[in-house]
Amino acid sequence: MNTPTSIEPSTPAPPARAVPLDAVHTRERQFTRIFTTMYGQKHRARTRLPVKTQAVRMHEAGGPEVLQVEDLWVPDPGATEVRVAQKAVGLNFLDTYQRRGTFPSPGLPWVIGFEGAGVVEAAGGAVTTLKEGDRVAYASAPPGAYAGLRTIAADALVKLPNAIGFEQAAATMLKGMTAEYLVHKSGAVQPGDTVLVHAAAGGTGLLLCQWLAYAGATVIGCAGGDEKRGLAEAHGCRHAIDYRREDVAARIAEITGGEGLAVVYDSVGRDTAEASVACLREGGTLVLYGSSSGAPPQSALAAAAAKSLQVVRPGLFQENDTPAALQERSRALFEVLESGAVAPRIDRRYALADAADAHRDLEARRTTGQSVLIPS
Repeated sequence: MNTPTSIEPSTPAPPARAVPLDAVHTRERQFTRIFTTMYGQKHRARTRLPVKTQAVRMHEAGGPEVLQVEDLWVPDPGATEVRVAQKAVGLNFLDTYQRRGTFPSPGLPWVIGFEGAGVVEAAGGAVTTLKEGDRVAYASAPPGAYAGLRTIAADALVKLPNAIGFEQAAATMLKGMTAEYLVHKSGAVQPGDTVLVHAAAGGTGLLLCQWLAYAGATVIGCAGGDEKRGLAEAHGCRHAIDYRREDVAARIAEITGGEGLAVVYDSVGRDTAEASVACLREGGTLVLYGSSSGAPPQSALAAAAAKSLQVVRPGLFQENDTPAALQERSRALFEVLESGAVAPRIDRRYALADAADAHRDLEARRTTGQSVLIPS
């Protein structure tokens, strides 16, 4: 069916220059609802006015300077998509991998980022699980989170409980769901296990330490400096080791009486992998879930084989490979957040336009806990 060329308005429209932008958008949304009711969802994309948003996009891989703040047109949601007005965006070390070009991403240019929270502004005609006005959050590929508005598949979103704020959700969706599978699947931690967490004062580290302690583990954290050691101890760590001043493997041997660890959680990679292997008891589990310093050396992997270690290299997007898995894992996260057993520590808030500075701080290890970007 061809789209009708016009619909007679009930009152004449005032001159364009006299209409504030907000009024145009309000009138357009009202028009769309009427038009959709009369002629069906398939015409919706043809009848909405284009919407612009501020976004952070990269045209080439490189340092923080490649992050460019631009005004972009936001596509109208397709049949199974929604458009989200974002209230907060998560900052993750994974974002720096994408910026450097070491994480698979769509062709350039692209908007980076994988995590955010906000309100559904528009929904496609085939979406039955969400509606306009719903509070939602997500942590998923493909990238596109560093924006005020974004269009995203409805099944990548979860409804946000009223007790959890937008910043809390944006700070914990990716890191918190990562902590959930690290505890219950990758490490399969049992009550009484003694485990080590590298980068214990970082975004994922603080959440992971709390969740491990909640699961009954004895948690040892590695962090650089007294301030970060104190943070680790305040968030679930029985012991905190300063890797800058102490021999990590020797301290673990002292703490465990030479027995070694059941699990080591290593998000650092090259700089820590050999110590991680040395800390584990025979048959233990090395969970490599990041590589902020680079890939683990082959010598560490060879040593892991000699001790018959289980080496696990998980990824959140692979773990949440179905909408059902996403919903189940997010429910587990929301339960521990609402109970207070796991609590984010949002130490830094950046304007979306300051994303490059946020990356500089993250890579220079100037951040602790979680950080968020706030769209204007």
